[in-house]
Amino acid sequence: MDADKLRALQIDPSAKERPRGAIWSIFLGVLLLSAVAAYFAWPKEGDDRRVFRGKAEISIASSAGVSAAPSTNANSSASTDPKRAGVVLTVSGYIINRERIELSPRFLGLVKWIGVRKGDTVTNGQVLVLLDDAEQQARVKEAQGRVTSATTALEKATLDYERMKKLIASNIETRQNEDDFRLRVEAAKAHLDEAQGALEMARTHLEWTVIRSTTDGVVLEKLVDAGELVTPQSFGGGRGPSTALVAIANPKDLQVEIDLNEADLAKVSRRQKCRVSPEAYPNRVYEGYVAEIAPEANRQKGTLQVKVQILNPDQFLTPELSAKVDFFVGADGQGK
Repeated sequence: MDADKLRALQIDPSAKERPRGAIWSIFLGVLLLSAVAAYFAWPKEGDDRRVFRGKAEISIASSAGVSAAPSTNANSSASTDPKRAGVVLTVSGYIINRERIELSPRFLGLVKWIGVRKGDTVTNGQVLVLLDDAEQQARVKEAQGRVTSATTALEKATLDYERMKKLIASNIETRQNEDDFRLRVEAAKAHLDEAQGALEMARTHLEWTVIRSTTDGVVLEKLVDAGELVTPQSFGGGRGPSTALVAIANPKDLQVEIDLNEADLAKVSRRQKCRVSPEAYPNRVYEGYVAEIAPEANRQKGTLQVKVQILNPDQFLTPELSAKVDFFVGADGQGK
């Protein structure tokens, strides 16, 4: 091949060098962007940062050197809000009925009629459920027959004894026969008392087929329907007869159940004055007091159960909803 043609195909060495101006431009651009990012990321005086750790919100102050305290609902006494004056502790809990009553039958029976539904208002003594009473009606009639028979036997024994006394007065019968007839009268009286007791028991069992409310309140749950079999005790398993008929509670007797952290126990005492605010209606407040402090703590949770009695509750307070409770300084709580 011709040497001139080979030289024509070779690249000039000066053309192999890379332009250095473009590389320096990239470096300067990256450096400029880093400087701008650092400027805006650096905290300025008066700025706050909020860090969330679990359920607690912690406010970290700026580089001005001010150390901010954790912002939790545990202690609000340092707040500038006048409504928070005197509050040493704020915790959340759940509204509950102080007493939940589940009405159960006294014997195995079949529900014949149930006259309430969930949410109905009931009064003390109101008939709620009727059980099948055919067996109890039959036992009452049987016991009434025994009473009649015992009454007749007593009358006969009494007449025989009166005749025997007349014969003895005429010296026809001996004193021993008089004692025998007198004892027959006493035995007849005992049989009559026994029959009358059996009749009262049969009537009591018949009365037990009528289930009445034991307090004024509201039906929380209807646990059975007509035609179901009920029993006063469980035989195991989840498919056996029901052991309760209805659950009722007094809507004007409410408490807030709280699991109090053991670190806050020193701030709470019995009959301490409290303020309750339901989470659903934060603008509504109710007075209350510490009614109960559990005698035993929960080791796993590190908490102790506290119950706050609500004074004068109304229709806005619904059991099982959450509520916030403020505990005030001192133990001069309001009680019943």
